[in-house]
Amino acid sequence: MKTALHMLGVAWCLAVLSCGAPATSPVPDPDDDYHVTGNCAMTFSEEDLALRAAKHAEGDVTMVMLSNGYEVFTQQFGASDDTKVLVLHGGPACTHEYMLNLAYQLPTHAGLGGGAAEVHMYDQLGSFFSDQPEEDLWNIPRWVQEVDEVRQALGMDSTNFYLLGNSWGGMLAMEYALAHPGYLKGLVVCNMQSSIPDYAAYNKEVLRPAMRATLVDSLEAYEAAGAFDDPTYLELVDKEFYRKHVCRLKTWPEDVTGSFARLNYKLYDLMQGPSEFKVGGRIIDWDITGRLPEIATPTLMVGATHDTMDPEAMRRQADLVQHGRALICEEGSHLALWDDAETFFGGLTAFISDVEGGTFGH
Repeated sequence: MKTALHMLGVAWCLAVLSCGAPATSPVPDPDDDYHVTGNCAMTFSEEDLALRAAKHAEGDVTMVMLSNGYEVFTQQFGASDDTKVLVLHGGPACTHEYMLNLAYQLPTHAGLGGGAAEVHMYDQLGSFFSDQPEEDLWNIPRWVQEVDEVRQALGMDSTNFYLLGNSWGGMLAMEYALAHPGYLKGLVVCNMQSSIPDYAAYNKEVLRPAMRATLVDSLEAYEAAGAFDDPTYLELVDKEFYRKHVCRLKTWPEDVTGSFARLNYKLYDLMQGPSEFKVGGRIIDWDITGRLPEIATPTLMVGATHDTMDPEAMRRQADLVQHGRALICEEGSHLALWDDAETFFGGLTAFISDVEGGTFGH
Protein backbone atom coordinates (compact mmCIF):
# COMPACT_ATOMS: atom_id res chain seq x y z
CA MET A 1 0.00 0.00 0.00
CA LYS A 2 1.23 3.50 -0.80
CA THR A 3 2.11 5.83 2.04
CA ALA A 4 -0.31 8.57 3.05
CA LEU A 5 2.07 11.27 1.83
CA HIS A 6 2.38 9.62 -1.57
CA MET A 7 -1.37 9.17 -1.80
CA LEU A 8 -2.07 12.87 -1.42
CA GLY A 9 -0.86 13.73 -4.90
CA VAL A 10 -0.51 17.08 -6.59
CA ALA A 11 -4.07 17.39 -7.88
CA TRP A 12 -5.73 16.84 -4.51
CA CYS A 13 -3.21 19.05 -2.75
CA LEU A 14 -3.86 21.87 -5.20
CA ALA A 15 -7.56 21.59 -4.44
CA VAL A 16 -6.79 21.96 -0.74
CA LEU A 17 -4.48 24.90 -1.42
CA SER A 18 -7.09 26.69 -3.53
CA CYS A 19 -10.39 25.71 -2.00
CA GLY A 20 -10.04 24.15 1.44
CA ALA A 21 -10.56 20.52 2.37
CA PRO A 22 -12.06 18.21 -0.27
CA ALA A 23 -15.16 16.11 0.19
CA THR A 24 -13.26 12.96 1.00
CA SER A 25 -9.91 12.28 2.61
CA PRO A 26 -7.40 10.65 0.24
CA VAL A 27 -5.76 8.75 3.10
CA PRO A 28 -6.81 5.14 2.51
CA ASP A 29 -8.48 2.90 5.03
CA PRO A 30 -5.72 0.44 6.03
CA ASP A 31 -8.26 -2.38 5.80
CA ASP A 32 -9.45 -1.38 2.33
CA ASP A 33 -6.78 -0.58 -0.25
CA TYR A 34 -8.78 0.76 -3.18
CA HIS A 35 -5.94 -0.15 -5.54
CA VAL A 36 -6.80 -3.77 -4.74
CA THR A 37 -10.56 -3.65 -4.12
CA GLY A 38 -11.56 -0.86 -6.50
CA ASN A 39 -13.75 0.63 -3.76
CA CYS A 40 -13.40 4.34 -4.55
CA ALA A 41 -16.63 5.53 -2.96
CA MET A 42 -16.40 9.05 -1.52
CA THR A 43 -17.33 9.69 2.11
CA PHE A 44 -19.65 12.69 2.36
CA SER A 45 -20.02 15.12 5.25
CA GLU A 46 -23.40 16.60 6.15
CA GLU A 47 -22.38 19.72 4.24
CA ASP A 48 -21.54 17.61 1.19
CA LEU A 49 -24.87 15.81 1.36
CA ALA A 50 -26.70 19.13 1.53
CA LEU A 51 -24.76 20.42 -1.47
CA ARG A 52 -25.59 17.28 -3.45
CA ALA A 53 -29.27 17.52 -2.53
CA ALA A 54 -29.42 21.19 -3.56
CA LYS A 55 -27.78 20.43 -6.90
CA HIS A 56 -30.14 17.52 -7.57
CA ALA A 57 -33.10 19.83 -6.87
CA GLU A 58 -32.06 22.43 -9.47
CA GLY A 59 -34.04 22.89 -12.65
CA ASP A 60 -33.64 20.65 -15.71
CA VAL A 61 -31.79 17.95 -13.74
CA THR A 62 -32.22 14.34 -14.80
CA MET A 63 -30.80 11.52 -12.71
CA VAL A 64 -30.15 8.81 -15.27
CA MET A 65 -30.56 5.26 -14.02
CA LEU A 66 -27.90 2.99 -15.51
CA SER A 67 -28.34 -0.69 -16.31
CA ASN A 68 -26.12 -1.56 -13.32
CA GLY A 69 -28.60 0.09 -10.95
CA TYR A 70 -26.60 3.26 -10.20
CA GLU A 71 -27.68 6.81 -11.01
CA VAL A 72 -25.68 9.62 -12.61
CA PHE A 73 -26.35 13.36 -12.54
CA THR A 74 -27.17 15.31 -15.72
CA GLN A 75 -28.45 18.86 -16.25
CA GLN A 76 -29.76 20.50 -19.40
CA PHE A 77 -29.04 24.06 -20.55
CA GLY A 78 -30.81 25.45 -23.60
CA ALA A 79 -33.00 23.52 -26.02
CA SER A 80 -32.51 22.30 -29.58
CA ASP A 81 -33.86 19.44 -31.63
CA ASP A 82 -30.84 19.47 -33.94
CA THR A 83 -27.81 20.19 -31.76
CA LYS A 84 -27.47 18.37 -28.45
CA VAL A 85 -24.03 18.45 -26.82
CA LEU A 86 -23.14 15.95 -24.09
CA VAL A 87 -20.14 17.16 -22.07
CA LEU A 88 -17.61 14.74 -20.59
CA HIS A 89 -15.48 16.17 -17.77
CA GLY A 90 -11.93 15.17 -17.00
CA GLY A 91 -10.12 13.58 -14.11
CA PRO A 92 -11.22 10.89 -14.03
CA ALA A 93 -13.56 11.90 -11.20
CA CYS A 94 -13.64 15.68 -11.37
CA THR A 95 -17.14 17.14 -11.65
CA HIS A 96 -19.02 18.78 -14.50
CA GLU A 97 -18.65 22.18 -12.81
CA TYR A 98 -15.30 23.17 -14.32
CA MET A 99 -16.87 22.72 -17.78
CA LEU A 100 -19.85 24.96 -17.03
CA ASN A 101 -18.62 27.74 -19.31
CA LEU A 102 -20.01 25.57 -22.11
CA ALA A 103 -23.45 25.75 -20.50
CA TYR A 104 -23.14 29.52 -20.03
CA GLN A 105 -21.98 30.36 -23.55
CA LEU A 106 -22.82 27.69 -26.10
CA PRO A 107 -26.66 27.63 -26.02
CA THR A 108 -26.90 31.23 -27.27
CA HIS A 109 -23.50 31.83 -28.85
CA ALA A 110 -23.65 34.18 -31.84
CA GLY A 111 -21.29 31.93 -33.78
CA LEU A 112 -24.10 29.45 -34.29
CA GLY A 113 -25.59 31.87 -36.78
CA GLY A 114 -28.86 32.44 -35.00
CA GLY A 115 -29.27 28.78 -34.18
CA ALA A 116 -29.27 27.21 -30.75
CA ALA A 117 -27.49 24.43 -28.92
CA GLU A 118 -28.70 22.21 -26.12
CA VAL A 119 -25.96 21.42 -23.61
CA HIS A 120 -26.07 18.54 -21.16
CA MET A 121 -23.64 18.62 -18.24
CA TYR A 122 -22.99 15.26 -16.62
CA ASP A 123 -21.13 13.84 -13.63
CA GLN A 124 -19.74 10.41 -14.48
CA LEU A 125 -20.31 7.55 -12.06
CA GLY A 126 -18.08 7.95 -9.00
CA SER A 127 -17.93 11.74 -9.32
CA PHE A 128 -19.31 13.98 -6.58
CA PHE A 129 -22.89 14.51 -7.76
CA SER A 130 -23.43 10.93 -8.98
CA ASP A 131 -23.65 7.59 -7.17
CA GLN A 132 -20.64 6.11 -5.39
CA PRO A 133 -20.20 2.38 -6.09
CA GLU A 134 -18.16 0.39 -3.61
CA GLU A 135 -17.45 -2.28 -6.22
CA ASP A 136 -14.73 -2.23 -8.88
CA LEU A 137 -16.40 -0.88 -12.03
CA TRP A 138 -13.47 1.17 -13.22
CA ASN A 139 -12.55 0.25 -16.77
CA ILE A 140 -12.90 2.09 -20.07
CA PRO A 141 -15.45 -0.25 -21.76
CA ARG A 142 -17.86 0.21 -18.84
CA TRP A 143 -17.45 3.99 -18.96
CA VAL A 144 -18.15 3.90 -22.71
CA GLN A 145 -21.31 1.88 -22.04
CA GLU A 146 -22.31 4.45 -19.40
CA VAL A 147 -21.97 7.29 -21.90
CA ASP A 148 -24.15 5.41 -24.36
CA GLU A 149 -26.83 4.78 -21.75
CA VAL A 150 -26.82 8.48 -20.86
CA ARG A 151 -27.11 9.33 -24.56
CA GLN A 152 -30.15 7.12 -24.93
CA ALA A 153 -31.81 8.45 -21.78
CA LEU A 154 -31.42 12.04 -22.98
CA GLY A 155 -32.82 11.38 -26.45
CA MET A 156 -29.68 11.82 -28.52
CA ASP A 157 -28.96 10.09 -31.83
CA SER A 158 -27.11 10.55 -35.12
CA THR A 159 -29.42 13.42 -36.09
CA ASN A 160 -28.41 15.62 -33.18
CA PHE A 161 -25.70 14.09 -30.94
CA TYR A 162 -22.41 15.94 -30.39
CA LEU A 163 -19.99 14.48 -27.84
CA LEU A 164 -17.47 16.89 -26.29
CA GLY A 165 -14.82 15.80 -23.81
CA ASN A 166 -11.97 17.57 -22.06
CA SER A 167 -8.81 15.79 -20.87
CA TRP A 168 -9.90 12.33 -19.58
CA GLY A 169 -13.29 13.22 -21.07
CA GLY A 170 -11.60 13.63 -24.46
CA MET A 171 -10.06 10.20 -24.05
CA LEU A 172 -13.48 8.76 -23.28
CA ALA A 173 -15.00 10.63 -26.24
CA MET A 174 -12.50 9.08 -28.66
CA GLU A 175 -13.17 5.63 -27.23
CA TYR A 176 -16.91 6.22 -27.66
CA ALA A 177 -16.44 7.28 -31.29
CA LEU A 178 -14.61 4.03 -31.98
CA ALA A 179 -17.24 1.89 -30.23
CA HIS A 180 -20.45 3.63 -31.34
CA PRO A 181 -19.79 5.71 -34.47
CA GLY A 182 -23.32 5.30 -35.78
CA TYR A 183 -24.86 7.46 -33.07
CA LEU A 184 -22.62 10.51 -33.47
CA LYS A 185 -23.20 13.67 -35.47
CA GLY A 186 -20.02 15.38 -34.28
CA LEU A 187 -17.05 14.74 -31.99
CA VAL A 188 -15.04 17.38 -30.08
CA VAL A 189 -11.85 16.32 -28.30
CA CYS A 190 -10.46 19.05 -26.06
CA ASN A 191 -6.93 18.99 -24.68
CA MET A 192 -6.32 15.24 -24.83
CA GLN A 193 -3.62 13.38 -26.68
CA SER A 194 -4.47 9.97 -28.07
CA SER A 195 -1.58 8.36 -26.18
CA ILE A 196 -0.86 8.46 -22.45
CA PRO A 197 2.81 7.48 -22.99
CA ASP A 198 3.17 10.40 -25.43
CA TYR A 199 1.46 12.77 -22.98
CA ALA A 200 3.79 11.66 -20.16
CA ALA A 201 6.79 12.08 -22.46
CA TYR A 202 5.72 15.63 -23.42
CA ASN A 203 5.49 16.55 -19.76
CA LYS A 204 8.87 15.04 -18.96
CA GLU A 205 10.78 16.05 -22.08
CA VAL A 206 9.25 19.43 -22.97
CA LEU A 207 7.36 21.08 -20.13
CA ARG A 208 9.65 20.26 -17.23
CA PRO A 209 12.92 21.10 -19.01
CA ALA A 210 11.40 24.49 -19.89
CA MET A 211 11.38 25.31 -16.19
CA ARG A 212 14.48 26.90 -14.68
CA ALA A 213 17.05 24.35 -13.53
CA THR A 214 16.90 25.31 -9.86
CA LEU A 215 13.11 24.83 -9.86
CA VAL A 216 13.40 21.39 -11.45
CA ASP A 217 15.98 20.41 -8.84
CA SER A 218 13.66 21.55 -6.06
CA LEU A 219 10.65 19.70 -7.46
CA GLU A 220 12.62 16.51 -7.94
CA ALA A 221 13.94 16.66 -4.39
CA TYR A 222 10.42 16.90 -2.94
CA GLU A 223 9.16 14.15 -5.24
CA ALA A 224 12.02 11.82 -4.40
CA ALA A 225 11.10 12.25 -0.75
CA GLY A 226 7.41 11.63 -1.46
CA ALA A 227 6.64 15.05 0.00
CA PHE A 228 3.77 15.84 -2.34
CA ASP A 229 1.90 17.69 0.42
CA ASP A 230 4.76 19.94 1.50
CA PRO A 231 3.48 23.57 1.43
CA THR A 232 6.55 24.83 -0.42
CA TYR A 233 6.23 22.10 -3.03
CA LEU A 234 2.55 22.90 -3.48
CA GLU A 235 3.25 26.58 -3.95
CA LEU A 236 5.88 25.82 -6.57
CA VAL A 237 3.59 23.47 -8.49
CA ASP A 238 0.71 25.92 -8.30
CA LYS A 239 2.74 28.93 -9.46
CA GLU A 240 5.08 27.27 -11.94
CA PHE A 241 2.86 24.60 -13.47
CA TYR A 242 -0.87 24.90 -12.80
CA ARG A 243 -1.03 28.68 -13.29
CA LYS A 244 0.89 28.36 -16.55
CA HIS A 245 -0.46 25.14 -18.04
CA VAL A 246 -3.85 24.31 -16.46
CA CYS A 247 -5.58 27.71 -16.24
CA ARG A 248 -3.84 31.01 -16.95
CA LEU A 249 -6.51 33.32 -15.56
CA LYS A 250 -5.26 35.44 -12.67
CA THR A 251 -8.28 34.46 -10.61
CA TRP A 252 -9.66 31.00 -11.25
CA PRO A 253 -13.45 30.77 -11.66
CA GLU A 254 -15.31 29.36 -8.69
CA ASP A 255 -16.65 26.62 -10.96
CA VAL A 256 -13.08 25.45 -11.52
CA THR A 257 -11.84 25.64 -7.94
CA GLY A 258 -15.04 24.04 -6.64
CA SER A 259 -14.82 21.19 -9.11
CA PHE A 260 -11.21 20.47 -8.21
CA ALA A 261 -12.05 20.58 -4.50
CA ARG A 262 -14.75 17.96 -5.07
CA LEU A 263 -12.46 15.60 -6.98
CA ASN A 264 -12.84 11.93 -6.01
CA TYR A 265 -9.15 11.50 -5.39
CA LYS A 266 -9.24 7.74 -4.90
CA LEU A 267 -10.77 7.16 -8.33
CA TYR A 268 -8.43 9.71 -9.90
CA ASP A 269 -5.41 7.98 -8.39
CA LEU A 270 -6.64 4.51 -9.36
CA MET A 271 -6.97 5.48 -13.02
CA GLN A 272 -4.49 8.33 -13.61
CA GLY A 273 -1.93 7.96 -10.84
CA PRO A 274 -1.02 10.35 -8.01
CA SER A 275 -0.52 13.45 -10.17
CA GLU A 276 0.06 14.86 -13.64
CA PHE A 277 3.77 14.64 -12.84
CA LYS A 278 3.55 10.94 -12.06
CA VAL A 279 1.17 9.04 -14.33
CA GLY A 280 0.87 5.51 -13.03
CA GLY A 281 -2.73 4.29 -12.83
CA ARG A 282 -4.76 1.87 -14.92
CA ILE A 283 -4.56 4.07 -18.02
CA ILE A 284 -0.76 4.23 -18.03
CA ASP A 285 -0.41 2.26 -21.29
CA TRP A 286 -3.47 3.64 -23.09
CA ASP A 287 -2.74 4.52 -26.73
CA ILE A 288 -5.27 4.58 -29.58
CA THR A 289 -3.28 6.69 -32.04
CA GLY A 290 -3.17 3.80 -34.49
CA ARG A 291 -6.97 3.57 -34.48
CA LEU A 292 -7.72 7.25 -35.14
CA PRO A 293 -8.10 6.65 -38.91
CA GLU A 294 -11.15 4.51 -38.07
CA ILE A 295 -13.03 7.61 -36.81
CA ALA A 296 -15.24 8.88 -39.64
CA THR A 297 -17.35 11.25 -37.51
CA PRO A 298 -16.70 14.96 -38.19
CA THR A 299 -14.13 15.78 -35.50
CA LEU A 300 -12.70 18.92 -33.93
CA MET A 301 -9.40 18.47 -32.08
CA VAL A 302 -8.83 21.38 -29.68
CA GLY A 303 -5.39 22.14 -28.30
CA ALA A 304 -3.71 25.14 -26.71
CA THR A 305 -0.25 26.64 -26.89
CA HIS A 306 0.30 26.50 -23.12
CA ASP A 307 -1.50 23.20 -22.53
CA THR A 308 -0.22 20.23 -20.54
CA MET A 309 -0.91 18.34 -23.79
CA ASP A 310 1.23 18.80 -26.89
CA PRO A 311 -0.67 21.16 -29.25
CA GLU A 312 1.16 19.69 -32.23
CA ALA A 313 -0.22 16.28 -31.28
CA MET A 314 -3.71 17.74 -31.51
CA ARG A 315 -2.95 18.90 -35.07
CA ARG A 316 -1.68 15.43 -35.97
CA GLN A 317 -4.78 13.80 -34.50
CA ALA A 318 -6.98 16.06 -36.64
CA ASP A 319 -5.10 14.81 -39.70
CA LEU A 320 -5.37 11.16 -38.67
CA VAL A 321 -9.16 10.99 -38.33
CA GLN A 322 -11.09 10.82 -41.60
CA HIS A 323 -12.80 14.21 -41.28
CA GLY A 324 -10.87 16.35 -38.83
CA ARG A 325 -10.11 19.96 -38.01
CA ALA A 326 -7.63 21.36 -35.50
CA LEU A 327 -8.31 24.38 -33.31
CA ILE A 328 -5.31 25.73 -31.39
CA CYS A 329 -6.05 28.33 -28.74
CA GLU A 330 -2.91 30.46 -28.81
CA GLU A 331 -3.55 32.17 -25.47
CA GLY A 332 -4.99 29.12 -23.75
CA SER A 333 -3.91 26.21 -21.59
CA HIS A 334 -5.56 22.97 -20.47
CA LEU A 335 -8.74 24.88 -19.68
CA ALA A 336 -8.82 26.95 -22.85
CA LEU A 337 -12.60 27.14 -22.58
CA TRP A 338 -11.89 29.62 -19.75
CA ASP A 339 -8.54 31.27 -20.42
CA ASP A 340 -8.92 31.63 -24.22
CA ALA A 341 -12.70 31.55 -24.39
CA GLU A 342 -13.01 33.78 -27.44
CA THR A 343 -10.90 31.48 -29.60
CA PHE A 344 -12.35 28.34 -28.07
CA PHE A 345 -16.01 29.21 -28.56
CA GLY A 346 -15.43 30.85 -31.92
CA GLY A 347 -13.82 27.68 -33.24
CA LEU A 348 -16.33 25.36 -31.58
CA THR A 349 -19.39 27.17 -32.90
CA ALA A 350 -17.85 27.41 -36.38
CA PHE A 351 -17.36 23.63 -36.31
CA ILE A 352 -20.94 22.96 -35.22
CA SER A 353 -22.31 25.42 -37.78
CA ASP A 354 -20.34 23.77 -40.57
CA VAL A 355 -21.53 20.30 -39.56
CA GLU A 356 -25.12 21.54 -39.29
CA GLY A 357 -24.86 23.26 -42.65
CA GLY A 358 -23.34 20.25 -44.36
CA THR A 359 -20.20 22.19 -45.30
CA PHE A 360 -17.70 20.59 -42.89
CA GLY A 361 -14.81 19.16 -44.85
CA HIS A 362 -15.88 20.80 -48.11
